[in-house]
Amino acid sequence: WRYSPSLFREWSVQDLFEPGSTFKPINLALALEVGVIKPGGTINDTGKLFVGGWPIYNHDRSVNGVIDYPKILQVSSNVGMVKTMRQLKPSLYWDWLHKLGLDSRLETDLPGAIAGQLKGKGQFVSQPIEQATAAFGQGFSLTPIKLAQLHALIANGGNLITPHITKGLLAGDTLATRTHLQSQKLLSPEVTRVVRVWMESVVDVGSGRGAKTPGYRIAGKTGTAQKALGGEYQAGLKTCSFVAVFPLDNPRYVVLVVVDEPLGENAYGSTVAVPVAKDIIDGLLVLEKIPPSNNQQDWQP
Repeated sequence: WRYSPSLFREWSVQDLFEPGSTFKPINLALALEVGVIKPGGTINDTGKLFVGGWPIYNHDRSVNGVIDYPKILQVSSNVGMVKTMRQLKPSLYWDWLHKLGLDSRLETDLPGAIAGQLKGKGQFVSQPIEQATAAFGQGFSLTPIKLAQLHALIANGGNLITPHITKGLLAGDTLATRTHLQSQKLLSPEVTRVVRVWMESVVDVGSGRGAKTPGYRIAGKTGTAQKALGGEYQAGLKTCSFVAVFPLDNPRYVVLVVVDEPLGENAYGSTVAVPVAKDIIDGLLVLEKIPPSNNQQDWQP
């Protein structure tokens, strides 16, 4: 009773955040599924564009030129994502975000789960800036467990599965029982395989290099998102995250690390969240006795 109740929140299901770039692979999967992009396609990243009078830059103000979709993830190109997702009809884009359940409460064993926040369809469709910011994971919010569920969708071949506790202790010393997993088929297995390979390139040569473990194929994506208070983004406030899927030969795990308001000028997903995820991944490789990967990478640098 000496401490604020907020310290005891189950934040993974009760706190909302804007995922930022960790949502980019989900968006690319939608574009592939609808057919507005192809695996071998390219985008001209001009480094800056205007949408509805608002300027949009890459996080490092870089100009990357003509790049493919793996490179968009490797350098986390905001401009590349906006140009990619604007090929998707706005109403269809919103329908897919709704179908993913961004604005629905997730049924899970953890207490107090809340729904994410997605702009209404009318506002989303009529204001191009809403579609643009959604392309790089901002302008909507979700819980960490929801983001983990969506990356599990990419990992398992396109099935949206309700997450449950399968190992651990409940009240007293009772072990959690294995729950029947309900799933909904949303994406094709080939689309998710392509996106996983693109994410593997992020760990091999992109911003997720810190999570690489020799002999294992690991896919991932970093994220550094601005935080909004009172409807306005605040200077210096950010959320840093990293999501990983492994082993890529036969995906078994999604690891998500989210760090709220890290301090320091060099606080990014790659510097703050990746090292934590690396420790978790290495621990799982040992504890679960996961053998090294047999297959070489499918992507070509």
